[in-house]
Amino acid sequence: MTNLKPVECPLRKVEAAWVDLNGHMNMAYYHLLFDESLDRAFSELGIGWDYTQAGDGSCFTAEVHVCYLDELKEGDPVRITYQLLDWDAKRIHIFGHMYHAEKGYLAATSEQMCVHVDMKSRRAAPFPDAIQTKIARMMEAHKGMPRPDQAGRVIGIRRKAAE
Repeated sequence: MTNLKPVECPLRKVEAAWVDLNGHMNMAYYHLLFDESLDRAFSELGIGWDYTQAGDGSCFTAEVHVCYLDELKEGDPVRITYQLLDWDAKRIHIFGHMYHAEKGYLAATSEQMCVHVDMKSRRAAPFPDAIQTKIARMMEAHKGMPRPDQAGRVIGIRRKAAE
């Protein structure tokens, strides 16, 4: 039976030091919150802090794409969820949603490709079998979830035919 629920991360609040001259959270802190929250999803997959500290493997972010959709301001509560979009023996394609935790609006999204790395060789390597089993279970639970609108976006200026 599929779960169809994303990984829920601990709630956070926008700190005063994160606010820029425009009066909203600076773009760097969106990345910080997504990165720190990803630890929750990684822990559920068995590739979190304990796994990394054992020294055999870790996950490196190979690519990330953040879409800023609405403002977050000082003191705003932030809720982040993660959804697994795809995976193979060495990579996971994961997608984060950042919401204003009280008002419910989507403030930003983060799409990431993470690569499993053997920390001794510092090269991409397959996830251990037990981890692959956990990833497969999460993929099964998430495969029926709708694909996020922002997934797979490409940066560029779209020109109309008349331009």
